[in-house]
Amino acid sequence: MSSLELRIPPPLVALLCAGAMWGLSLLPPVFALSPVARLALALPVAVIGLLFNIAGVAGFRRARTTVNPLKPHTASTLVRSGVYRLSRNPMYVGVLLLLVAWAVYLSALWVWLGVLTFYLYIDRFQIAAEERALTARFGVDYEAYCARVRRWL
Repeated sequence: MSSLELRIPPPLVALLCAGAMWGLSLLPPVFALSPVARLALALPVAVIGLLFNIAGVAGFRRARTTVNPLKPHTASTLVRSGVYRLSRNPMYVGVLLLLVAWAVYLSALWVWLGVLTFYLYIDRFQIAAEERALTARFGVDYEAYCARVRRWL
């Protein structure tokens, strides 16, 4: 299964999961929440997710290192400041929160499988491979960072 590592861009994985979630939202059980209530619950989560994404990308841009998730071995700098003090993967946390917001908005039980699928796929086929590449590139500095900062939150 390592053939899936670093192959599918994470935004595409998220879009596939979001589309599947929409399809699953057509299956019962569906929670009886008004569209206004669903939006009121989902919007703050989505905003936090967007902020994580923006802060993550901004941190990489400030450090002038690659944002390309399919080529972690080309990273020129180990980013440890800003939002990277809270999470080693704030952009994935942000996308996960956007999917959580989508699940809340869709208001159906089975849609949570999309959130879980994204989490499991990214954790296994993206983050694990990135961590190996960053360990090879930055060695003990990256290992020390990993000991201080959690993978997700």
